[in-house]
Amino acid sequence: MNFPTSFPPQHQEQHPGIESLMSPLPIYDDPHYLQTGTLLQDKVAIITGGDSGIGRAVAIAYAKQGAHIVIPFLNETADANLVKQQIETLGRKCLLFPCDLTQKKDCLAIVDTTLKHFEKIDILINNAAVQYEAATLDAISDEQFDKTFKTNVYGVFYLTQAALKVMKAGSSIIMTSSVVAFHGNETLIDYSMTKGALMAMTRSLSICLAKNGSGIRVNAVAPGPIWTPFIPSSLDAKGVSQFGKNTPLGRAGQPVECAGAYVFLASEAASYITGQTIHINGGEIVNG
Repeated sequence: MNFPTSFPPQHQEQHPGIESLMSPLPIYDDPHYLQTGTLLQDKVAIITGGDSGIGRAVAIAYAKQGAHIVIPFLNETADANLVKQQIETLGRKCLLFPCDLTQKKDCLAIVDTTLKHFEKIDILINNAAVQYEAATLDAISDEQFDKTFKTNVYGVFYLTQAALKVMKAGSSIIMTSSVVAFHGNETLIDYSMTKGALMAMTRSLSICLAKNGSGIRVNAVAPGPIWTPFIPSSLDAKGVSQFGKNTPLGRAGQPVECAGAYVFLASEAASYITGQTIHINGGEIVNG
């Protein structure tokens, strides 16, 4: 496929942004990539933030591999409905769940509702997050700091804690971390902190679950610059126009370029992999 190497200046006031308003639209599917198969046949996957961006690409890829999908989302109803339609066109079931992941009761409700509809949970993708730029540490308000941590860390903790009560041996948990968890970012300090927390959780929880004999694996994907609604809603117009150009490949990635890693980590092909991170960042060498 031909992927864009630059983006026109643009900005969205709503956060985390609306995918349908982006130009060009993110590429989340490729008819020649991840052909319909059975790697995840009849698995049930919860994908937070599956309405757009990387989450949408993973949801479509999982459906192509036979999984049924549950998508908790905040307020992006139009995007969520489109993904649901695409998943059902592939012959898979899709349950949408409007919620606020910062609230423990909503995370418990996600698990309860999933069990009522599908009677099991095989895969949990902790993907939803928020990020806001701030030039200095003082520029990060208490409100921003609180929202970033509650969405990116508390929500993951609450949902994972609830899901583990019902997940069985062979299940898989995958965190969406970020390249900034490893090298930081001067204008995304609080966001980088949260992604570092997810890396620590991935490693610690994977050891815990391995040693208690649960048979549940925990891994992470650490994307670099990927063209998602995050970008026009958190960067100014100039930042969008330069987005991804500093990578060795010289461009931002597309959501579809992340999906294969999530399929692999959730499948039996990764049965001996836990506590690890796959880096999808355009060629940047990362320690960790």
